[in-house]
Amino acid sequence: QTMPLSLLAAAEPVSCTTIEEVGSTGVGALTIAFLIFLVSCVVFVMKFQAASNKLVSYLSIYICGFAAISYFAMLSGQGWTAVEGCRQFFFARYMEWAVTFPMISVLLGTVAGADWTTISGCVGAQLIQIFAGYIGSVSTIHTVKWLWFLIYIAALAGVVFHLVRFFKASADAKGGDLAMLYGKVAWMTALVWIFYPFVWLFGEGFGSFSVSFEVTLYAILDIINKVVLCFMVMAAQDAIEGGEEGTSGNREYV
Repeated sequence: QTMPLSLLAAAEPVSCTTIEEVGSTGVGALTIAFLIFLVSCVVFVMKFQAASNKLVSYLSIYICGFAAISYFAMLSGQGWTAVEGCRQFFFARYMEWAVTFPMISVLLGTVAGADWTTISGCVGAQLIQIFAGYIGSVSTIHTVKWLWFLIYIAALAGVVFHLVRFFKASADAKGGDLAMLYGKVAWMTALVWIFYPFVWLFGEGFGSFSVSFEVTLYAILDIINKVVLCFMVMAAQDAIEGGEEGTSGNREYV
């Protein structure tokens, strides 16, 4: 029987004689990013014993640790396949994002003092976002590819809404240094996350960016999204602990 929706018809597998692979610029970006993530992970491990908030420390260690593993895989020529347009596509990146992006949401939710129900909602939307981005990247039927991109954008909007509305409300309720800290890291993270779809659009989407340029842009975003964020949070653990103690104190006297 003929399938009624032609856009769902099976597509022919990608067949390439030559593949556009990452060049020297992209390899340089992968190398620098790997070293930055590795060093950051080691630094956070060394600071673990003295850290006042162990959950924040664990999250920072594993966020940078998983990213270092992912970049090492890509730098070693692993975790990639050829997609439409005969371009090199690093699926290792999405495997890492499926772990680290939800962990970043948990980290931000922890900083804000949000409840786990709200944090779980943010993590759920983020998993949908990463899954849709990956499936859209490997789709060979254009209508299906852009449908996945719309799902990707919708899920990202849900994630950002959690950051700037629900998490922020929790942080504002505590006030003081914690509210100021969350305001800085949340808006930085939200702005960085908004740039990811633009790279996807001209990289995996239209294929306008070269593979090296795409890899370089993702590396820059990843470093800001993970390393800069984790260092900001790790350096302000007193504010986080102060916010939690303030909340506990308020509950005792209500």
